[in-house]
Amino acid sequence: MSGEKPLVGVVMGSASDRDVMLPCVQTLQDLEIPCEVKILSAHRTPQRAQEYAMGAAGRGLRVLIAGAGWAAHLAGALAANSLLPVIGVPIDSSPLKGLDALLATVQMPPGVPVATMAIGGGGAKNAALFAVQILALQDSETSRRFMEYRREMTAAAERNEDRWGL
Repeated sequence: MSGEKPLVGVVMGSASDRDVMLPCVQTLQDLEIPCEVKILSAHRTPQRAQEYAMGAAGRGLRVLIAGAGWAAHLAGALAANSLLPVIGVPIDSSPLKGLDALLATVQMPPGVPVATMAIGGGGAKNAALFAVQILALQDSETSRRFMEYRREMTAAAERNEDRWGL
């Protein structure tokens, strides 16, 4: 997978967002989706973020995932500069425990959509799975791997249920 051209760009606003975004990257890797990881800020490196978004499709990316905390304008900044689907992950790094990031990510103006996941690591994992679902629409092998993932998730839940005698 390391030699394959990335299909998903995982962008985080700060190096401190790494631990929250790790489930996203790990899930993409587990499902054999080549990805690249970047640290770009809508506020501290706005020109770099804009250039990244504008060039993403031309480099073969098909989906962008943006994780950011505090004011969390990263997903919106990427969506404003790309026609690719953008998935936002609010990160709970501020004194408001991610509520500010959630509202900044989900409250996009009409015409600039961002799919918004839950706050934190669970949202990061779901962002990866949503990206896989998007990619699976045009790739049968990705679709097969996603269906297998879901079957295994169901089987694991049933094993846990059986363990409790339910």
